[in-house]
Amino acid sequence: MSLNDAPSAERIHIGFFGLRNAGKSSVVNAFTGQKLALVSAVKGTTTDPVTKAMELLPLGPVVIIDTPGVDDEGELGELRVRRALQTLNKTDVAVLVVDAALGLREPDRRLLAAFEAKSIPHIIVYNKADLLPAVPEARENELYVSALTGDGIFELKEKVARLMQTVKTDKTLLGDLISPGDVVVLITPIDESAPKGRMILPQQNAMRDVLDHGAINLVVKETELEQALAALSRPPKLVVTDSQAFGKVKDIVPPDMPLTSFSILFARYKGELDLTADGAAAVDSLKDGDTVLIAEACTHHRQCNDIGTVKLPRLITARTGKQLSFAFTSGTEFPDDLSPYALVVHCGGCMINEREMKARLAAARNAGVPVTNYGILLAHLNGILERALQPLTD
Repeated sequence: MSLNDAPSAERIHIGFFGLRNAGKSSVVNAFTGQKLALVSAVKGTTTDPVTKAMELLPLGPVVIIDTPGVDDEGELGELRVRRALQTLNKTDVAVLVVDAALGLREPDRRLLAAFEAKSIPHIIVYNKADLLPAVPEARENELYVSALTGDGIFELKEKVARLMQTVKTDKTLLGDLISPGDVVVLITPIDESAPKGRMILPQQNAMRDVLDHGAINLVVKETELEQALAALSRPPKLVVTDSQAFGKVKDIVPPDMPLTSFSILFARYKGELDLTADGAAAVDSLKDGDTVLIAEACTHHRQCNDIGTVKLPRLITARTGKQLSFAFTSGTEFPDDLSPYALVVHCGGCMINEREMKARLAAARNAGVPVTNYGILLAHLNGILERALQPLTD
C-alpha cells in the first residue's frame, strides 16, 4: 500500500482552529500548497469543517481539517461552532491560527484549554505577521507566519511534523499476534451486503497486515472453510472471521485453534478492548422500554438485511425477549448526550481514526452507559466471547 493509498482513518488528522478572519483558510492553503479552502474577507466564510486526505511532503499521508470560526454568532453560528468543536474529537495535531495584530483572545484561550484537556499536541500560529511593524520572538510552541507571503510556512510544516511524531504509534491490527511464515485464515462471507468486486476495509487491512509481517494469507468464504482447513499441512496460527459468521464458524474451527473476528481486532487496535468486552454483558440486563443506540462510523446504502439496522436489533430482541427501542446513527453523527440509552453498540470503527473512536467510548464511560461493538456482541450472543478474546489476551 502506497502512502497515497492509506485510508483516511489511518492518517494523522491535522485540524486548523481559530476565530473568524484570523486567516485559518489562508494558512491551510499555504500549508498544503493548494486552494483547499475558500478564502474571503467576509467573516464566517468557512461554514462547515472542510476535510481533505492528501499526501503532504515531508509529512506523509495526512488529513487536513479547516474549521469554522469559534466566535461565530447567532443560532446558525452556534451550530457552526459546535461542529468546529466536535472536530477536536478526531484531531491528532491542532494548529491554532491567531490574528497577529490582535493576539490571543478569550475564545482562543478556551480552545487552548480544550487542546490541553484532550491532550492534543498543538502549536499557536500568529498569522498576518507581514502587517506587524516588527515580528516578536516566538516561544517554543508559537510561530509567526504570513499566509500571504509564505514566510514561516516551511517552519510551520517542520513543527507540525515534529508534533506528528509524538502521536504516531507502531500498533498493528494483528501483526503482533503472528510470526513470519505463519498461516492466517481470513473468513470473508460474500452475501448481499458484500460490496461488488472488492473486500471491505477491515478485511483489506487484515490482509495487508499479514503480508507486512511475512505471514501467509488464506482467504476463504465460510462455506469453503472446512475444506480449506483440511487442505492445510499445519494448523493456522490464527483464524479471523467476519463476526456475522460466528454461528457457523465456531462449529467448524476446532476449540484449540485460535479464533477471533475482524471487529474484535479493531476493538483492540483503535478502541478499548476491556471496556467493550465488559459492555457486551449489558445486553442480558436490558429491560422493557430501554433504548439501544446502534452507531456506525460510515455511511452506506442500507441493504434489506443490514447488520446495524436489521440483524442486530432482531438478535438483541430475540436474546432479551424485551420490548426495546432502537436508535441509529451513522457517519460523523454521534450524540453528545448518551444518557437516554441503556446500551451503545458501535461498529468496529474502521472508517474513523483512533482518537475519534476513543472519544466516543469515553463519552459512554462518562455517561455510565455500557458500550460494546458489533463483533464482541455477536461473539457474546453466540456464547464464544471468551474464546474469541483469548488470542488477543494471551
